[in-house]
Amino acid sequence: MVSPDGSMSDIILEVSNLTVKIRGQTILDDVSFKLKRGKILAVIGPNGAGKSVLFKTLMNFLPHDGRIVWHGKVKIGYVPQRLSVGDIPISVREFLSFKKAVVKAGCLSADNCLNLVGLDFEELSDKQLGALSGGQLQRTLIAFAVMDLPNVLLFDEPTAGIDLDSEEAIYEMLNRLEKEHEMTILLISHDAHIVRDFSDYMLALNRKVIFFGESKEITNPSLLREIYGSETVLKTRELKV
Repeated sequence: MVSPDGSMSDIILEVSNLTVKIRGQTILDDVSFKLKRGKILAVIGPNGAGKSVLFKTLMNFLPHDGRIVWHGKVKIGYVPQRLSVGDIPISVREFLSFKKAVVKAGCLSADNCLNLVGLDFEELSDKQLGALSGGQLQRTLIAFAVMDLPNVLLFDEPTAGIDLDSEEAIYEMLNRLEKEHEMTILLISHDAHIVRDFSDYMLALNRKVIFFGESKEITNPSLLREIYGSETVLKTRELKV
């Protein structure tokens, strides 16, 4: 499958005939797509469609059949769907310092990282992770992911469980990271507004590829029915015109 604009140049990721089976059950079946460098891809689909499994496979965490080819020197940052930190006695400063200690060379300082994601180091650095708001925690996780300046970011529903204002601010920040640091971003989202306004391309999964193309196609009712069936689970927030 070619990229949505038909171009074969500047491709950073090629996935061909990807099949993943877990305990004998097929989770992804013959998935193929290509992604250009410096673009944002939104991955959508119903629960159990294989979205998170796709991300884990792209990071080589799961055995698979088919081909996954990353072109060029690729460094991947990852933000998980949920991270329970309530009982972890660690401050924001200590959390980020751990990444810096492991990576060492080529790593941003903790204050630069927090500033990059719109947080104030002096205000938050000594706060426990469990004391942060949902939006602050997600931004801290993103800061952790970008600390060693990856050129690819994977976000598994990075705004799950946070308020809408914080959600919009996080996606605007991701757009800024893409443009200012030429990052390629893959994200999972159930929000039609987010998919259309904050991504370039959309990959609709339900074990197989249902659709791969420009994100504006998310507004097509027939496509939504094909992906989700008669009941659409995307948020119904009014889309911008």
